[in-house]
Amino acid sequence: NSVAWSPDSKLIVSGGNDKKVRVWDSKTGNAGPVLEGHTGSVKSVAWSPDGKLVLSGSDDKKVRVWNVQSGKAGPVLEGHTASVSSVAWSPDGRQIVSGSWDKTVRVWNVKIGALIHVLEAHTDFVNGVAWSPDGRRIASCSADWSVIIWDAETGKAEHTLTGHAAVVSGVVWSPDGRQIASSSDDNSVRVWDAETGEMRSELEGHTDGVTSVAWSGDNSQLVSGGKDKTVRLWDAQTSSAGPALKGHTDWVTSVAWAPDGNQIVSGSVDKTVRVWAKTGDRWTTLWAMPFSGFIELRDVSWTGATVSGAAKSILEQWNQ
Repeated sequence: NSVAWSPDSKLIVSGGNDKKVRVWDSKTGNAGPVLEGHTGSVKSVAWSPDGKLVLSGSDDKKVRVWNVQSGKAGPVLEGHTASVSSVAWSPDGRQIVSGSWDKTVRVWNVKIGALIHVLEAHTDFVNGVAWSPDGRRIASCSADWSVIIWDAETGKAEHTLTGHAAVVSGVVWSPDGRQIASSSDDNSVRVWDAETGEMRSELEGHTDGVTSVAWSGDNSQLVSGGKDKTVRLWDAQTSSAGPALKGHTDWVTSVAWAPDGNQIVSGSVDKTVRVWAKTGDRWTTLWAMPFSGFIELRDVSWTGATVSGAAKSILEQWNQ
């Protein structure tokens, strides 16, 4: 259901329908610690900024914090009354935010496991949460077709962003914190001014719902994944469409840029994670990492180098 890179790119953490959080060596593909404790599917995982802790959210309505080095469980955060669909760390690693199908967003103190705020305004499932780069605000998206920007300190809603015509599936801040991008089942990606809440652009090209969106590190491009089985690139400044990368055989559920802007990773219901790099004006797939069983990868984050090593590898060519 979810994968994330450690800050130093040496490890990968995954959460799945087997109710377990697993740690992997990113170079060799060797399995590391298996973190057990959830009693439902793990829907979202995230590394702490210092790479020492892992956060997980589950269908069991709980948020768990894990020490990766020791394999020991830390605080178990309880309060949600439905599946925890998304989790994220604050930039300083002191707080976490969780979104749930109970329609709430919750902010927690990690060290003592205490609830700080319950953010209530959405009228349907919360599908995604994201912390602004400066730590001052939180964005959430929902099946109620909206994105809400919250003040992280007071817990008050600052803006409600409306315009999507269907479920909003993903939300992400631009690296400079000035813009927010959202993906939706209305087949579009929308870009918003994070200060005013006004929509700046609508990116159309997917032929089915858009499940996820991510910014490049330099703010210049966006990448999105959709139910039409494609990964699409966009110029964030002009809103013009770039290449559509085809190869997945089922919904693309997650996408992320590498920091250098020349590599992208995507996850799919087709049971693969794909990594490719740009050479000239052509995108070449570096690895396709297959998984056994049903895997729906929803949260992919990337903080470093190329993925290398897997049970199998597939080399393919993507043409613009």
